[in-house]
Amino acid sequence: MNKPILHIGLDVHAQAIAIAVAEAGSEARLYGSISSDLHSVDKFLAKVRKAHPEAQLRFCYEAGPTGFVLQRHFSRKGIECLVAAPSLIPSRSGDRVKTDKRDAVKLARLLRAGELTGVHVPDAVDEAMRDLCRARTDAVQERRRQRSQLKAFLLRNGYRYQGKTSWNEKHLSYLRSLTLAHPAQRAVLDDTLQALQAAEARIARLEESMEALLADWHMRPMVGALLGMRGFALICAMVIGSELCGAWRFEHPRQLMAFLGLVPTETSSGTKRKQGGISKTGNCHARWIMIEASHHYRLEPGVNPQLSRRQEGLSEEVKACAWKAQTRLHKRLKQLLARGKHRNKAQVAVARELTGFVWQIFRLMEGRMKKADGQQTAESGVKQSAGT
Repeated sequence: MNKPILHIGLDVHAQAIAIAVAEAGSEARLYGSISSDLHSVDKFLAKVRKAHPEAQLRFCYEAGPTGFVLQRHFSRKGIECLVAAPSLIPSRSGDRVKTDKRDAVKLARLLRAGELTGVHVPDAVDEAMRDLCRARTDAVQERRRQRSQLKAFLLRNGYRYQGKTSWNEKHLSYLRSLTLAHPAQRAVLDDTLQALQAAEARIARLEESMEALLADWHMRPMVGALLGMRGFALICAMVIGSELCGAWRFEHPRQLMAFLGLVPTETSSGTKRKQGGISKTGNCHARWIMIEASHHYRLEPGVNPQLSRRQEGLSEEVKACAWKAQTRLHKRLKQLLARGKHRNKAQVAVARELTGFVWQIFRLMEGRMKKADGQQTAESGVKQSAGT
């Protein structure tokens, strides 16, 4: 006979977890609250298993700032745990009371009804590489803010650099040689220049770490395949690889486009159809990278020496996909601009189609990636056996 299933909803916060249980044939009920540390979670598991020795446990909680630590903890114990997408959780329009206890009961009830949609839980290594790539992006954005603040400060004091290129050695020498009216202003300038130097060093350190860790990352073949496309340098390819790891899980490229928020919004009723701007939902970091990469397709199709070196060792299928992307997207951009479309809108449309080619690259590399993952798992199992 099939084991009874016990559906458990968790409302997870930094300090505490509210728990609700939904058994078959009864209303979901509040179980209580525990501390959010894993030791308390294990004590709760032991208590539930003792009270329901024949039941199969199924957990769920909302995706949020607490990450996937809890889900991975349950997976190591062989327990099913769904991380629900918050934006896809059904809600009643008349429900105006929201508490942790109510949320836990609601999650348990919806889990039992099968109305929750889970998010993709990345591998721990992929998530670590994603954190590294995002840290590099944060460092670049911090440098951009400091540069903007310094330019605004100098403009307020009547200084404006007349050179053609900013932030090269000539520009930095000009900044160091400025004579300001008050020592306080000189202190601001010196401190900002030191902060910019520290930001440059931080970016360089993070990029060195990315290149060093790429050699042992199982997504390295995927990164190499993305490098064969125009607009994807090493940093860009690693960001896309870490953000979209396992993108072959999407059955159609339109699903990946929607995941990146590159599809237009729509409000249609009856015979009327109205489309708006892109939805901007999902992964904003990957969406930004795709739009930045799409700007390279304004150039005439061709394979320059840099791209040719990046394509060395790639399969003919990947090279053909990269060439098709160049010819199609360049033609598409010219057509949109000729129709009078705003350049930014045309560029986003090209980025949406570029996402389809990236999905195709992931599909072409799917078998090789899964084979590499299987070999890596087998090797880790052999090492563990040898250690024991």
